[in-house]
Amino acid sequence: MHEAMLWEPFGDKRVRCILCAHRCVIQDGKRGICMVRENRGGTLYSLVYGRVVSVALDPIEKKPLFHFLPGADALSLATVGCNFKCEFCQNYHISQYPRDHGGRVFGERMEPEEVVRQAVSSGSRVIAYTYTEPTVFFEFAYEVARRAHSLGIRNVFVTNGYMTREALDEISPYLDGANVDLKSFRDETYRRHMGATLQPVLDTIEGMHQRGIWVEVTTLIIPGLNDSEEELRWIAEFIRGISPDIPWHISRFFPAYRMHSHPPTPISSLVRAWEIGREVGLNYVYLGNVPGQGEDTVCPSCGRALIRRYGFLVERDELADGRCPRCGAEIAGVWS
Repeated sequence: MHEAMLWEPFGDKRVRCILCAHRCVIQDGKRGICMVRENRGGTLYSLVYGRVVSVALDPIEKKPLFHFLPGADALSLATVGCNFKCEFCQNYHISQYPRDHGGRVFGERMEPEEVVRQAVSSGSRVIAYTYTEPTVFFEFAYEVARRAHSLGIRNVFVTNGYMTREALDEISPYLDGANVDLKSFRDETYRRHMGATLQPVLDTIEGMHQRGIWVEVTTLIIPGLNDSEEELRWIAEFIRGISPDIPWHISRFFPAYRMHSHPPTPISSLVRAWEIGREVGLNYVYLGNVPGQGEDTVCPSCGRALIRRYGFLVERDELADGRCPRCGAEIAGVWS
């Protein structure tokens, strides 16, 4: 076990976790909603520190991050656990494992130094905390990120955005980029299908941008759940209100976990969402889970295709020091 960060005593051997927006008050001997933080005798512990359940070398485009070191390799890692209960989770076998298996936690032991060594030896320019929710293995991610940053290796979170301001303040000196899932723009949808609320996610997106963390946003379009033109426009307008340069990834849904009653997303729905994003004024809108469509980075000034992609492969990159070689327009992102 490893003593947790970001908690406080709450009387009668209870503790309050201030890591994520649930701000769980946890009785002695019990766990928080994430199922991987436990109160033992009035002290909060992480049960997943250094217990890595998945580690792999991925292209950064898989996160997806399209404006963050295109073509770079990202050493990607995760532990079990999540502070959401999404009915459509595609990684439920690890994210929901403790919840679905009586609290059991597993993972291969790794120290932060070993993760960084693997990143160096593999030539990875980035370490990505992904597959499950990085907030729930915050202590481990923090120690890895701090060491990686000292060597010039970038750190990115792929996250549901449900962290507290306190957690964001702690990690922000070492966090270079993030892809935040904005799953809906209705609080009732978050409550019913994710076991959470909307506002903390919006606060995180804005808070990351304000702190200079490069942010991209992903919305999984689920037929009958969040695919109305009204809601898609709300999402696009919210992103535009922070910055028109934040890329919006619109991803195709396929039935998974406990949501098999909804069909796969029609391509026409994704295309309409793309159109709405551009109508609202977003400079960079992408389609996901549809290889060969809507994946290229196009100059918002002259329309030239600057980065051509197929799936997670960068086929051609014509950016010149972060600018369009035709018109000289600056293209927002982290390029070097």
